Amino acid sequence: MTAAADHGAPEPVPLASRPTPLEPAPRLARALGLGPDDLWLKRDDLIGLGGGGNKVRKLEWLCGAALAEGAGTLVTSGAAQSNHARLTAAAGARLGLDVVLVLAGTPDGAASGNVALDGLLGAEIVWAGDVDETTLAATLEEVVARLRSEGAAPALIPFGGSSVTGARGYAECGRELLAQAPDLSLVVTAVGSGGTMAGLVHTLGAERVLGVHCGAVPDPARTVRRLVAGLSAGGVEPAGLRLRLDQVGDGYASLTEPVKAAMRTTARTEGIILDPIYTGRAMAGLMAAAEDGEVRPGRRTVFLHSGGLPGFFGHGPTVGWARSGATGG
Repeated sequence: MTAAADHGAPEPVPLASRPTPLEPAPRLARALGLGPDDLWLKRDDLIGLGGGGNKVRKLEWLCGAALAEGAGTLVTSGAAQSNHARLTAAAGARLGLDVVLVLAGTPDGAASGNVALDGLLGAEIVWAGDVDETTLAATLEEVVARLRSEGAAPALIPFGGSSVTGARGYAECGRELLAQAPDLSLVVTAVGSGGTMAGLVHTLGAERVLGVHCGAVPDPARTVRRLVAGLSAGGVEPAGLRLRLDQVGDGYASLTEPVKAAMRTTARTEGIILDPIYTGRAMAGLMAAAEDGEVRPGRRTVFLHSGGLPGFFGHGPTVGWARSGATGG
């Protein structure tokens, strides 16, 4: 099996439109009790490829490694509405590679959102059923073995694109942000599989990155620390990670009241759409941080909009709530 490995420093392949915009959000800032120039949006949802999103920056490095090792097929896994899976399919299409996605769930349970785009982009989908993380990984290995037996050269792209190699994309994004906003005080980001936060921490330092746990991994702090250590020359884990764990609610796929409020407020003040799993939770975390004084007026805070719009349409409870006028419960 060819692997998109962490050793060495592969040459990234260009997939993103960059730099992504950094835009002010004055009406949203006022709604949160901040000054009109205090809150800015880093628009990685506008990064270009396949509907946009943060995974594109990671895939530039991961696909670079896969191509360097002679891969002809990209293989990855995720939830049924995985943004990472959709963008892996888009990256494969751009690069002329086959793509196989191993997704949790069943085909009758997911007909829209990211799954529809996976099909449009030409990916083969293998449905693993209602499985836990261990069983999903075992199914992934079976698919890789099958591809190898058929003469393919599969590259295993890690869950969420989050390995040390993939996290290099957000170390680079941190440098891009510093060029756009040298005075930034804090970046707020969703934390799924950990690579986005890890790359930002590597470049900006732990004190300038606030992560909001979304429920995708059982121990986000440990995951982020491991990735940051892999990015640093001495393998040193960061001290003082800033990580909010208060927005998961009943679990990864749940739509919570704070997320509803965050999505509604952001849409109605700035015309910006968030998704219920990642960016909605991240904004709910930012709102909570503003309420408790962790995000303060007079300092430039940047919200990383990591994409996920197709997932909005694949989340039935959110679509129903929004269609009803996005009122209360």
